[in-house]
Amino acid sequence: MGFFKNLFGFLSQDMAIDLGTANTLVLIKGKGVVINEPSVVAVKINKLGQEEILAVGQEAKEMIGKTPGSIKAIRPMRDGVIADFNTTEMMIEYFIRRVNGKGMLSSPRIIICVPYGLTQVERKAVRESALNAGARSVYLIEEPMAAAIGAGLPVKEPNGNLVVDIGGGTTEIGVTSLGGLVISKSIRVAGDKLDTSIMDYLKKNFNLLIGDRVAENLKIEIGTAIKLDDPLKTVVKGRDQVEGILKSVEVNSEHIREAISDSLHQIAEALKSVLEQTPPELAGDIVENGIVLTGGGSLIRGLDQYLSTVVKLPVYIAEEPLLAVAKGTGEALNQIDLLQQTNFED
Repeated sequence: MGFFKNLFGFLSQDMAIDLGTANTLVLIKGKGVVINEPSVVAVKINKLGQEEILAVGQEAKEMIGKTPGSIKAIRPMRDGVIADFNTTEMMIEYFIRRVNGKGMLSSPRIIICVPYGLTQVERKAVRESALNAGARSVYLIEEPMAAAIGAGLPVKEPNGNLVVDIGGGTTEIGVTSLGGLVISKSIRVAGDKLDTSIMDYLKKNFNLLIGDRVAENLKIEIGTAIKLDDPLKTVVKGRDQVEGILKSVEVNSEHIREAISDSLHQIAEALKSVLEQTPPELAGDIVENGIVLTGGGSLIRGLDQYLSTVVKLPVYIAEEPLLAVAKGTGEALNQIDLLQQTNFED
């Protein structure tokens, strides 16, 4: 029995999964990122009334808002937590099988990155999803720590480092020192909330109804946290909520800045709250080292300047901010045998 267990362990590919609200990334030890797909699953109802996977990732995302009655495009992760347990399990299993192959002779060890604010019940749900999907063992690492590791911060040193990860569902803020999180805060204000704010703003000010994908594209194309000398412009197509007809309107970056200002203010206030709680010994390090931004939200134009103005500290954007959390989770694969003695394991 021990022989087969060792054989399967040898055959398995240890995985790291960044189970994000917007995107799921899978890394393999020694290979890096092998999957980077939207966290979306399209399912159809068969003749027995059972759900079957039709598409996962980018293909499924393109079906959102365009599916007939028998097909549903589902985002199983909401606000950084599992909103649909069964669909999340299907998604994890799909990605594991895609990496391991359909035969799946081996059961991999898996590290999954989770938001700091996850409850014990939610943590258990994440673990069970991976175990049911074929994992041999499952470890959890908290998002602020993964972001700090992926951003290249010296987390093991006796120095304070502050990271702000703005993902799809949550913004994770953490102060690290000596390999652990000294202070952490998780708020459910991030990319998705910014998209919703843009949708609400256009509805209120232009009587224009748009969907999630259009709002996200607007955020990326012309979104800004600060006033630009030369405002960016684009044409948005949607439906007039009063007359019901399709129409186009011109929107500029100043509109988007106004739309997302409240959400960015909440992120800034959360950052100030963490700084106020930081022990004086570590506060000096942060004043010297500054604050590092990771996650897709960090790419909003001028966000580093905006936050720097609010907290009066230098703010930097990490190299490859979109991959920081996934890279940090993957780095933990190199120490997977030590995870049982660390705060990475649940």
